[in-house]
Amino acid sequence: MTILAIETSTSVCSAAWCINGQAVASRISTEGSNHASLLPTFIDELIKEGQEQGWKADAVAVSEGPGSYTGLRIGLSTAKGLCYGWDVPLIPIPTLNILCQQAIATHTLPEDAVLLPMIDARRMEVYTALYNAQLQRTSSVMAQVVEDGQWLPINRPIYYFGDGAAKCQTVLTLPHIHFLPDIIPHAAYMGVLAEQAQPIQTIEMAYYTPFYLKEFIPAPTHVKGLK
Repeated sequence: MTILAIETSTSVCSAAWCINGQAVASRISTEGSNHASLLPTFIDELIKEGQEQGWKADAVAVSEGPGSYTGLRIGLSTAKGLCYGWDVPLIPIPTLNILCQQAIATHTLPEDAVLLPMIDARRMEVYTALYNAQLQRTSSVMAQVVEDGQWLPINRPIYYFGDGAAKCQTVLTLPHIHFLPDIIPHAAYMGVLAEQAQPIQTIEMAYYTPFYLKEFIPAPTHVKGLK
């Protein structure tokens, strides 16, 4: 399969061509939440590169959340537009799975490892879930206020990572809990997951929304004359 992957769930913005599960071209920015301007540029560059190489998308994969409300909406609306234009299916990928896939691909972890991906929410809160080393989720996805780690399993090695992980180093200090640095959501790791996932059928795509986890409450506008 040839898949165009889009990841915009955090302050990182990325897109990639993935063929048979492997990234063959990608773009990424870690410089802040400029997704509305960055993503169209990345997509345009990748489409031109794909045309030169003769790549044609069989599907579009998008990070479905949890994560930034604005980032998720930008990514999904872009992905839907490409799917409609190319007449290909949409494949949503849980953002926490993307983090786990990168951890497994870039580190040698024990078979009994517990993976704890973290997406920054606010203060000491993160979006997270427990996974095993085979990338199977073993808990519900939750918004967790991180304390001393007593809420985690104690009989297995735990590895935590993601854009919400670094701030937790001061509280997750138990000897069986390990921090993996430099793991961020990246479209280059979505190819394998997209091939294993179930695509959204075209008739359902118009109604598909991101997985926010928390209810989206829009902030009041500060533009004069608007309510």
